[in-house]
Amino acid sequence: MTTTPTDATTMPTPADATADPAASAASAVSAASDTRTDPLSLTPALRRSAELERQLRQTPGRFRVLTGDRPTGALHLGHYFGTLHNRVRLQDLGVDVFVLIADYQVLTDRDVAERLGAYTDGLLLDYLAIGIDPARSTVFNHSAVPALNQLLLPFLSLVSVAELGRNPTVKDEIAHSRQSTVSGLMFTYPVHQAADILFCKGNVVPVGQDQLPHLQITRTVARRFNERYGAVFPEPDALLSDAPLLLGTDGTKMSKSRANSIPLGATADETARLIKGAKTDTDRHITYDPEGRPGVSSLVLLAALCLGRDPHDVAAEIGDGGGAALKRTVTDAVNTHLAPIRARRAEYARDMAYVRSVLRAGNERANAVAEATLDEVRGAMGALR
Repeated sequence: MTTTPTDATTMPTPADATADPAASAASAVSAASDTRTDPLSLTPALRRSAELERQLRQTPGRFRVLTGDRPTGALHLGHYFGTLHNRVRLQDLGVDVFVLIADYQVLTDRDVAERLGAYTDGLLLDYLAIGIDPARSTVFNHSAVPALNQLLLPFLSLVSVAELGRNPTVKDEIAHSRQSTVSGLMFTYPVHQAADILFCKGNVVPVGQDQLPHLQITRTVARRFNERYGAVFPEPDALLSDAPLLLGTDGTKMSKSRANSIPLGATADETARLIKGAKTDTDRHITYDPEGRPGVSSLVLLAALCLGRDPHDVAAEIGDGGGAALKRTVTDAVNTHLAPIRARRAEYARDMAYVRSVLRAGNERANAVAEATLDEVRGAMGALR
């Protein structure tokens, strides 16, 4: 699935599926409350997601994943621990991963797409730096794949205005929109996402629980098309995320649009400055208490993720050192963890011709896939070719 207007799509970090120390730390954070540890308490969506994880590890070649980001700013640490390194995990398992740079969807909640070229270059650099391999994953953008967007027309005929209006995610996006009025693109956003997923016949979509209504629209579109015209599309399943929530430097959700994030492309000095200005509290004794001390706990969690340690142990080690010691620990951990990624990013940045060729090659593959799907759709509908 592509991103919502406010954040990036997230992906799960199961402790038994990766040796990544950051993933191990995230697992330690959520182990006490992770409902997947108790099969009797699982909801159907969580049970299905756990089963998908098992199948992904056993037969990864059966699956195609669609995920992506909108080019509206620099990717940050929230994106990295929430989704980016898990795209690499799935790629390395052997899953066919499609990564969408959703340039058309920038217009869902803003009047113009600003700095589109620069932001797209930044996404490409981050993808390559974290380990997305263009030989095994397909990176492409909306505007370069006309056949994908043409699927929006028949798909819109399969859902009602009332169904779109009831979508809770759309309601939330409208409430937080930067536009003065609700555009048709925003209102039909879930159907555009259905085209994103179904053009490549994606059968697994990494999402957070808040995005399940979007995926349900995609499943509805696929089912109704198949019932009306014949079997063409899979009904994709949700791979639910238990990614850790990192707060921004102001104590609210880390976001590209809130100027409160720590970009992956920041220098070590810039990172130190941003962390130094992060919101904490007046209690010098450092503890990990996400509900009672959200700002302090988010910093502790960030250090733990980078170090591959339990956040309670990190907090206990800092003890009475206060906010200054906490921020030094976080700064050192982040800069050490990101050093090799930043080095690769700088190396790729010296050859932007190659970086942009990755997108061109991905667009070529995505176009071939989309055109084949559109031909199949036209044939099923009895339309002219």
